[in-house]
Amino acid sequence: MLTKEKTPADRLNGEAVPAGLSIPKRHIHEECGVFGVYSESPADVASLAYYALYALQHRGQESAGIVVNDDGMFSSYRDVGLVSEVFPPERLSALGTGHIAVGHVRYGTTGSDNKRNVQPIVVNHYKGRIALAHNGNLTNSLALRSELESQGSIFHTTTDSEVIAYIIVQERLKAPSIEAAVSAAMDRIVGAYSLVISSPSKLIAVRDPNGFRPLCMGRLKDGSVVFASESCALDAIGARFERDILPGEIVVADKNGVRSDTSHCGRAPKKLCVFEFIYFARPDSVIDGSSVHTARQRAGAFLALEHPVQADIVVGVPDSGLDAAMGYARQSGIPYGMGFIKNKYIGRTFISPTQAMRENEVNIKLNPIRSVVEGKRVVLIDDSIVRGTTCRRTIDLLRRAGAREIHMRVSAPPFVAACYYGTDIDDPSKLIATHHTVEEIAEIIGVDSLGYLSLNDVVKLADNTECGFCTACFGGGYPTAIPQDGGKDRFECKISERKREQHA
Repeated sequence: MLTKEKTPADRLNGEAVPAGLSIPKRHIHEECGVFGVYSESPADVASLAYYALYALQHRGQESAGIVVNDDGMFSSYRDVGLVSEVFPPERLSALGTGHIAVGHVRYGTTGSDNKRNVQPIVVNHYKGRIALAHNGNLTNSLALRSELESQGSIFHTTTDSEVIAYIIVQERLKAPSIEAAVSAAMDRIVGAYSLVISSPSKLIAVRDPNGFRPLCMGRLKDGSVVFASESCALDAIGARFERDILPGEIVVADKNGVRSDTSHCGRAPKKLCVFEFIYFARPDSVIDGSSVHTARQRAGAFLALEHPVQADIVVGVPDSGLDAAMGYARQSGIPYGMGFIKNKYIGRTFISPTQAMRENEVNIKLNPIRSVVEGKRVVLIDDSIVRGTTCRRTIDLLRRAGAREIHMRVSAPPFVAACYYGTDIDDPSKLIATHHTVEEIAEIIGVDSLGYLSLNDVVKLADNTECGFCTACFGGGYPTAIPQDGGKDRFECKISERKREQHA
């Protein structure tokens, strides 16, 4: 049983908050979304990338970038901001037409969110150029970077994505082709990576042998080949979903058609991040054969079986808690209700410049519907509890709207460990479940009862997915060796801090 931390508690809005728990960043974030398109004839591939990235905006809101390849001539634009902000019509049209486009939206789990870290990364080398977009996180990036720097490599970013690009370029010196260089690079890089890479004449899609992050392939009506993090991006551009990229697979599209290299497949256990189904992916996406919408409804049904309660209404926290709430209501027989209205003009990107505004953020983003919850025993469904402060304010809203009882159900197990594969959870000391029991957490956040989805049931959410799942952040064990130098800002720490780590 987890024991309560003995250090004094801080205060938030006059309420006790566990010591060591900082004000949240609003939610857990994933790293990014990637997209690529190959057309045999010159086309407006920039617009295709734009609409696909729009559909993938939920995967990253820090920055966006597109690289257009016109017969080996690369035109690119990258900047911080949303897709619509980075690419007004005149900026998009300036990219011109081409055979290949690579696009990226980012929320960084390695490196800060400044402009130098915006992707796709473009690298010039003596055999040509490459543009690379990466979703995931390497576990051996610091060792690889140190090796490269000792050989004279100069890095312009603080991301592990640039490490991947340099490794590929280094291998290209010996390899007969760019895809052979990518294959050789896969023998050296470890961790999570779904990649879309453009060489002067080829578009390459790569998924790591564990398959931590999703990547799929589709075709447009004219035969153009597209790759994307999620199938919803294919839908956005009118592409037909063809298949998921296999864990460990390299797929190449060029003038000779599409070919696959599966030499790295089967080298590691398949471990798709289960949080893709719980929160990251859009509900209308299908990942590795399973509907995200259906998986979240199954999570709610499992919760109803594991944690039944007498209540009057089931309410989901928008947006990722809504599907699970429907599943809970259907399984339990308790009516489902729309308990909150979400401000559609804020979303995940709302920036709070002052502490007072940060503490009032939930009031701005969500507003309870009093007529739905007043005097009711409410089952409140959300996808996770990270530090506890955000859900506490959501619960306060329901209390002020007149809810008589609040029974919270969470469609994921408790977070108790760091993630090294592309999820922004790198400090277990800030996770409320590492310091408190379920009963203590219920008291801290102010609910009448609290129930989490079990580790046993969370791996059953995607009933049509044949691969296994990574549940490391829930205490399910790490599929790879974990870094001792982990941390989002491991390439940006002070000299004194790096020396301490080297001598630890």
